[in-house]
Amino acid sequence: MSSQSQKDIIVPPMGESISEATVARWLKQKGEEVVLDEPLVELETDKVTLEVSSPARGTLTEQLVPEGATVNIGTIIGRVTEGEGQPVTFKKKTPQPEKKTEDPFSKELPLSPAVRKLVAESQLDTRRIEGHGKEGRITKADVLTLLDKGKVEEKQPEVPRVEDKRIERVRMSRLRQRIAERLKEAQNTAAILTTFNEVDMTQVMSLRSQLRETFEKKHSVKLGLMSFFVKACLVGLKEIPAVNAEIEGDELIYKNYYDIGVAVGTPQGLVVPVVRDADKKSFAQIEKDIATLSQKAREGTLSMKELQGGTFTISNGGVYGSLMSTPILNPPQSGILGMHKIQERPIAIEGKVEIRPMMYLALSYDHRIIDGKEAVTFLVRIKECIENPERILLDL
Repeated sequence: MSSQSQKDIIVPPMGESISEATVARWLKQKGEEVVLDEPLVELETDKVTLEVSSPARGTLTEQLVPEGATVNIGTIIGRVTEGEGQPVTFKKKTPQPEKKTEDPFSKELPLSPAVRKLVAESQLDTRRIEGHGKEGRITKADVLTLLDKGKVEEKQPEVPRVEDKRIERVRMSRLRQRIAERLKEAQNTAAILTTFNEVDMTQVMSLRSQLRETFEKKHSVKLGLMSFFVKACLVGLKEIPAVNAEIEGDELIYKNYYDIGVAVGTPQGLVVPVVRDADKKSFAQIEKDIATLSQKAREGTLSMKELQGGTFTISNGGVYGSLMSTPILNPPQSGILGMHKIQERPIAIEGKVEIRPMMYLALSYDHRIIDGKEAVTFLVRIKECIENPERILLDL
C-alpha cells in the first residue's frame, strides 16, 4: 500500500495584538472526507470568529486539539491525509463516570502555554483553580478571574446550588468577554461626558429621495444616511483635531488621517470595522465600504486589519429604534457619535410650528483631551452639515 502524505492544520496569524485563540467548533469530524479549502474548524478570538480551511483534499485523520481549548498562533491543531478521502475507523469513546477526588479543584489536564505562563508568573496552585474549559480545563479567563479578587482564598465549603430548570447558564464567548473588558476599560480610564443636540433631517431625506434611483443605477449601491454622517463628521474632525486624537501616557497624539469606525451589531456582539481614509473617498465609495464591512461582520469573516486602527466611531442605535442614548468610547479613541431614530416632531420654524423629521445626536467624548466647547462645536458642525447638505456636497 502506497504511503500517503499528511498536511498540518495550523492556527494562522490574526493580527499583531492576537497571540491565541479558542477552538470553538470542529466543522468536520475525524474520518470525514474533505476537499481543498473546505472549512474544517472555527476559531474564536477576543475580536473575531474565523474559519480555518483544509490544506488539501483527503481525510481529516487527526484532531489534536479539542473544542474549548486555547491555542497559540502557529499551533498544529489537526492533520489531513491526502488522497481520495477514504474514511478511517475509530473507536467511539464511552463516557466514563466522573471520579470524585478529595480536592474538587485538583487538575491533571494539561495547560495551554498562555495559561501555564500566567500561572507561573502569578505563582498559583492549579489545584485550587476551578476550570471552566472543555473537560474542566483551566482557561486564561479562570486564572484572571482569580487574580482579580486580589488574593487566592482557600476554598470554602460550597452551598449546594439549587437546580432550576428556568435558568440557563451559558459561557461567555471570547468576543463577548472582550467587548465587556473594553467597555469597562473605557469607563475606568477616560473621563467620559456626553453632549446632545438634535438635527432636522428634512434636507437629507429629500436629497436621498431625489437621487436614490440615479445614484444606485450609477454606483450599484444604495445612498444611505451613513455616508452623509461620515462626511459631516470629517468636517468636524478637521476643525476640532482633538476629537480625532488620543492620549498615550503623557502625550497627546494628533492624527492627520481619518479612519472612521462604523459600529455593526451581529449575533455574536458589537464589532466596529473601519472605513480607511474616509476623507479621500466619495459618497459612493463610503457606502460601498460600509455595505461590504457590514456584510462581512454579520458573516463573521472580518479580518483583524479591518477592525483595527480607527480614529473616530459612529454608532447608529436608530436602526433598533433607540430615541436617545449615551454611547461609550471605543478605546483608545476620544470620541464617538451616536445616531438615533428619526421621528417626526413639532418644531418652531420662524415663529410657526411645523412637523419635521428629527433625530437626536449624542457625542460622547474624553474630557481629558476634549473641552466642552470643542465637543459642542463639533456636534454643531455635524448639525449644520446635515441640515445643509450642500456644505458637504460642495466641500464648504
